[in-house]
Amino acid sequence: MKPIQTIVLGTACLLAAACNGEAPAEPQAGGSQAGCSTRAYENIGGPISLINQDGERVTQEDFKGKPTLIYFGFTYCPDVCPSTLVAIANAYDALPEDVEPPQTVLISVDPERDTPEALAKYVSNNAFPDNLVGLTGTPEEIQAAADEFYVGYEKIETPDSLSDYTMDHTSLLYLMDEDWALETFFAEGNSRPDEMATCLAQLLKD
Repeated sequence: MKPIQTIVLGTACLLAAACNGEAPAEPQAGGSQAGCSTRAYENIGGPISLINQDGERVTQEDFKGKPTLIYFGFTYCPDVCPSTLVAIANAYDALPEDVEPPQTVLISVDPERDTPEALAKYVSNNAFPDNLVGLTGTPEEIQAAADEFYVGYEKIETPDSLSDYTMDHTSLLYLMDEDWALETFFAEGNSRPDEMATCLAQLLKD
């Protein structure tokens, strides 16, 4: 696994919300519109092979045909992951009626605890996006998916807590287009739901 410190340093230029109109550190592929930019880095995003909350193996091919919003997290996360998913749901609620929300995917970075059964219960939370899909797999499969998105994660022992350990991980939201190519990204915690909705509406209408 790539050290999470290396991932953070290597993607520091990505930690501003993609729709703030600032130029990225790498050349930008695609266009930009007022207040909402396309960030199409060819090296971010790639094939995955994981297990969904129903116990079925899925790949990126199962998500092609419509945009997909991807978030790496874990079900035992006490605050950041659930608050991010709630913010996504709120952003979807703020979309114009003629704009369909993207498919939403949570890829677990904690395969030890996040079984399909655990994910099935988690993604059914009414506060989360209605179309939320949870994905897990073997440690090797999770690592392969994380590497494709330049996501770093690390197990942090917490012996004094009830959960024994937590997971430190990169927190970005990746919007993939209908061909599973990166269209833009958002920094978790740095994008308000209304701002995300405005950006999604612009990009998804094109």
